[in-house]
Formats: sequence, C-alpha cells, structure tokens
Amino acid sequence: MSEAPPPIRVLVCDDQELVRTGYVTIFSAQPDMEVVGEAENGHAAVEAARRLRPDVVVMDIRMPLLDGIEATRQLAAPGTGEPPKVLVVTTFNVDAHVYDALRAGASGFLLKDAPPAELVNGIRTVARGEALLAPAVTRHLIGHYAEHLRPAGSSRPAREDVVRALTPRELEVLRQLAEGLSNAEIAAALYITPETVKTYVSRILAKLALRDRVQAVVLAYRVGLVSGTP
Repeated sequence: MSEAPPPIRVLVCDDQELVRTGYVTIFSAQPDMEVVGEAENGHAAVEAARRLRPDVVVMDIRMPLLDGIEATRQLAAPGTGEPPKVLVVTTFNVDAHVYDALRAGASGFLLKDAPPAELVNGIRTVARGEALLAPAVTRHLIGHYAEHLRPAGSSRPAREDVVRALTPRELEVLRQLAEGLSNAEIAAALYITPETVKTYVSRILAKLALRDRVQAVVLAYRVGLVSGTP
C-alpha cells in the first residue's frame, strides 16, 4: 500500500484578519492541506514564503507596504530557486490589474466570491503545476486589457516568432487556452483526448520557454493571437 503524499503547504496572505481566519479554517479542514503561516502585507508575505517554503501562496492583491503583485514578482524572480505557486484571489471589479500579477509570476487567479470548494480545488490545481484561470472571467479580464498587454510597436515580430515556433495545431490549442477553455473543453472542440491536449500544452510551454499556461494565455493576448473583448 503506497504512502499518502505529503500535505500541500499553504501560506495565506491577506490584509484582512477576518478573511485570513476564514481561509485558514477552510484549508486546515482539508486532509491534504497544511496552513504553515499567515501574512498581512506583501513584505510579510515574501519573508514568510522564503522562510516557510510553502507549496502554494494564496495572495491578495491590495495589501499595505507591498502589494500582492510586487510580492509575487519578488517570489518568482530569477535566481530564487524553486518558487512557490502563487494563487491570486481578487475582487474582480476592484483589482483591474490582476493581469499584472499573472505577468509577475502568479500561477492563476480566482475571485474572492468563489465557493470554498472552488478555492480549495484551485490550490490543488496550482500545486500540481496546472496553472489556473477562472474561465468565466478570463476573456473579460485579460481580453479587456489586451491592448495594455501588447507592447506598442512590437506585436508583429513577437507574433511571427510565436507562429514560427509552433505547429498549426499547437497554435490552435494556444488560441483555445487564451479563450479560457479547460483541457476537457479543448479536447471536445478539437475532437482529441484530454491527454493529447496536455501533450500539446507541454510542447507549447517548452517551445516558447513559458512557465505555465497562464503565461501562455497572457502571451497570446500580447502578440495579438486573440482579440480582446469589451
């Protein structure tokens, strides 16, 4: 009989004590999770993450002293070894710059009003290395800011580089990713298996030197493979 895998080590970062307490209660009740610490601002989050080495950091964006975006950037900076996965939990209508957190190195985001089961599943998802986007808001959120994501005057060369690097099928999968589709939805749309989709995603990430599918989605918008939606 194989041993159970070690619990997912979680660090909770939010400037509201009531929110942190709620998260800690939810996560601690999971048999496969262990809350290793809390932080009330970005500076404390970076320090705690480096000291406690969690697997997943649940990160609010708006915090005092250092916001969640800059804290994420510091945790994911080159030369930091094996950084933790960062799951941004944000208020959609307030944190309009969540895409900055994705570009900074977050593995995904969920909305603060997501049901507890969805949040718990989100932690498990990013802990497995399967970056998470909230499909219901991906097109609206990232698409709405697509023009900000595309550097002026550099879209065409970057787009050509991407097109040259990928096969037509891989480009098709990348576009589907950028539309917020899950592996199962992509498989259904392209009449292939979810396992085949996983293989395509792995190839895309390797060819474009991207860390995860979140970076792939942002890149697709930046180079204009997908148009933003109003």
